[in-house]
Amino acid sequence: MLRRQFMKLVGAGASILALSGPAFAADMPAPFDKPGDVKIALVRYLSTGDFFQSYLSGVENQAAALGVDLRVFDSRQDAALQADMVDQAIALGVNGIIIQHGLTESMKEAAQRAVDADIKVVAFDVNVENEAIPQIEQSDYQLGKLALDQAVKDNGNDFTAGYVYVAGIAPLDRRDVAWQDIKKANPDITEAAMFGTLDNPIANSVANQARSVLQANPNINVVFAPYDEFAKGVKIAVDEAGLTDDIDIYSADVSTADISAMREPGSAWVATVATNPSVVGEVSVRTLALMLSGNNPGASVVVPPTLITQSFLNENDIKNMDDLGKKMPQFQHADVSTADWLPLPKR
Repeated sequence: MLRRQFMKLVGAGASILALSGPAFAADMPAPFDKPGDVKIALVRYLSTGDFFQSYLSGVENQAAALGVDLRVFDSRQDAALQADMVDQAIALGVNGIIIQHGLTESMKEAAQRAVDADIKVVAFDVNVENEAIPQIEQSDYQLGKLALDQAVKDNGNDFTAGYVYVAGIAPLDRRDVAWQDIKKANPDITEAAMFGTLDNPIANSVANQARSVLQANPNINVVFAPYDEFAKGVKIAVDEAGLTDDIDIYSADVSTADISAMREPGSAWVATVATNPSVVGEVSVRTLALMLSGNNPGASVVVPPTLITQSFLNENDIKNMDDLGKKMPQFQHADVSTADWLPLPKR
């Protein structure tokens, strides 16, 4: 009898648990009351490097928390293929699409085809020039500006710089505006050379260019490399040339591998500005979920960035992204594109 009474109590407790909490299907707005029937697609242009692996992890974790069916398409920097993959997602009958990076000229019409098919679309770091599609970004201008402000703080306003840049990529174009503004405000800053490539593997390809640039411009003492794969490449060339004491590297984005590279003894990589790419991936899915449930997340969804210096990493003995999140709580979660019914990934 005691056993029967205990089992009744357990059953009652389980029933209470099953009915409580916003993450259960009964409490979710349509179509998330039947989350297994919701199909979303991530269509990627860039995927090489720790940033993009972490971003993908965030997308996967948030999709799993919602219980939706996620399909991932990876074009590996093939613009025409990325546009075809949007059409493949449309043909699959997905409810929503996340477009991650890409070129405006190749993605603009593809994104419009998805909208015409009554599919909700969000875009991360690619400008598809469509008012129906929210832009998710890391405030790329601010990423560039914070890094460059630190460069001026460390080196004064009359340094000679190398600049790593590839035009036509939305986040790099926005970061370029910060570079142009800092040069205009500090006319004694000299841009000795501009170079850059997205050829795979990106870091090694940039290193090959940086070797020649540094040899031809021995007066360079600052390199602005506003993407961590660019910074890795420049660091390879600086290390090989024995110039670690002569050049400071400033970048954008961060990963555990980046933290390790910045903390190497005598590392030339002195600062980066970043959001947690996994958190940005989570925000991308939540923004799409809000649209699918009939909510308007706004035209621009911004995840705020943070300056991370080599000295901060060393002083706090930060070894990885988990350590960074503990010392910088904004790296664990961004209170962006949230709702009471929207479950968050488990930490």
